[in-house]
Amino acid sequence: MSTAESLSATPAADLKTYEAALQAMEACLGDALAHVKGQSALLSPGEDLIDQHQLAVYDLAFFRAELSAAKAMQHWATAQSGIDGAFCQALAGAVIADTLTQLRQRVGARARDYGMTRAAFEAPFSGAIDEALERANDRAALEALGTEILARKGDLGPVVLPEATGMMRDTFERFAREVVAPQAEAIHREDLTIPEDIIEGLKALGCFGLSVPERFGGLLPDDREDTLGMIVATEALSKASLGAAGSLITRPEILARALLAGGTEEQKAHWLPRIAAGDPLVAISVTEPGTGSDVASVALRATRCEGGWRLNGAKTWCTFAGKAELILVLARTDPDPKAGHRGLSLFLVEKPGTDAHEFSHRSPGGGEVSGRAIATLGYRGMHSYEMFYDDFFVPDSHVLGGEEGLGKGFYYQMRGFSGGRIQTAARATGLMEAAFEAALRYSEDRTVFGQSVSRYGLSKVKLARMAMALQSSRMLTLEVGRLLDAGEGQMEASLVKLYACRAAETVCREALQLHGGMGYAEETAVSRYFVDARVLSIFEGAEETLALKVVGRALLA
Repeated sequence: MSTAESLSATPAADLKTYEAALQAMEACLGDALAHVKGQSALLSPGEDLIDQHQLAVYDLAFFRAELSAAKAMQHWATAQSGIDGAFCQALAGAVIADTLTQLRQRVGARARDYGMTRAAFEAPFSGAIDEALERANDRAALEALGTEILARKGDLGPVVLPEATGMMRDTFERFAREVVAPQAEAIHREDLTIPEDIIEGLKALGCFGLSVPERFGGLLPDDREDTLGMIVATEALSKASLGAAGSLITRPEILARALLAGGTEEQKAHWLPRIAAGDPLVAISVTEPGTGSDVASVALRATRCEGGWRLNGAKTWCTFAGKAELILVLARTDPDPKAGHRGLSLFLVEKPGTDAHEFSHRSPGGGEVSGRAIATLGYRGMHSYEMFYDDFFVPDSHVLGGEEGLGKGFYYQMRGFSGGRIQTAARATGLMEAAFEAALRYSEDRTVFGQSVSRYGLSKVKLARMAMALQSSRMLTLEVGRLLDAGEGQMEASLVKLYACRAAETVCREALQLHGGMGYAEETAVSRYFVDARVLSIFEGAEETLALKVVGRALLA
């Protein structure tokens, strides 16, 4: 079947109609946010607007994320032409139509919560928009899109990148395919620590220096950001293995950005070249057993002593803590509970690296730090640890920012996390790509009731929807990456994490479903993709915290 024939039922011609519909939905969400913001006048002293309207704010954060993804697809599709253009416009049209249909249902069902009547909310979407949505959501349109995706062997259209970024993507894709992928299943099933050949290979490629400026020995240009480079490298590595490669960049990214934001000149000169070289390997220790994503409530104590500080308390979910030789630890230096996030500081803790799932280390200045790996469903290879600090000594030279950095740890940490969140969206995209391609291959190879699974209409629709989620996540991630490179997009970095991580769960679930019983077997890679996807909405900021306290607060501001 030709491209023209297979796309004859798709909504490519309706993109201009969708543009008007997206603008109308944008206005509706703006009105909804204004209504929620207006509720602040009804609060009693001491009440928090977001806490009193959590469901509305949570939903509005996701509505914004979904609308942003649809708009990113529109921007991408309108730039394409020729045979690829027809396909890209059909794919984008399907995403936009599905997004608008979902938002109309969900916003309309609770229109009163957003200060609207159902009739007033629906008014902008009648007539031509209704007709376009019906065409896009028609069974024939989705099946035709799935047919074309199969004919294209999963090629979802061009991704235009700067030449240097494209070369970087090709390099990391080759390494992921040749070095990481052959070991990924063994690392997952046997719960191994990441092998040295993967780490050494990534050191040689400069992987750990993607967020370190060139003047400190990294790959980041001194005069600008290069978030796009980090995104394509992360996506390529995550496609091969989330736990064994895709997440290795995250910790040096966070630490490098925190150092650049608040480190002394001596600290930058000492640590950044070493981080860029992958020596030492690093970890980030923020989360505590009783705080989760509530970073401002960190309670691990840092008490001043002669020549430095002593750390006492527990941390949890410290990923890569065993192998790491340098850990960035957020601790409370001001014991006054009223100090909140202003009482936190960052410490650079050195220790020997180990492949073991348990370790302990005594500081030369006294005290001990110990760790124990937490058994997890997936995301194996790096391992996350429970950490215990018992009077562990850290010298003054290892307080990030020195005396000037005391009480500013929360802000430096947040600067690091913004990069980690856009990177997590790239990890989700890489994982989705692996699951989508596996589902495509299996559905073509597997015969059920006398024909290939891929020939059934429902399978085509499933593959089309997987492609829609994958490509919209990719386009939104790249769009936000460009914003960050322009010095903007801090809130959007959290927003794209919300969208892509939830999309990854759906795509990996459908990939497993298309495999049938084999998808549930550990010998099939999609079972790994499925359990790995589940962690994405939890780490680097749980989706509830991001939606309410980061995205929601920024939208209401």
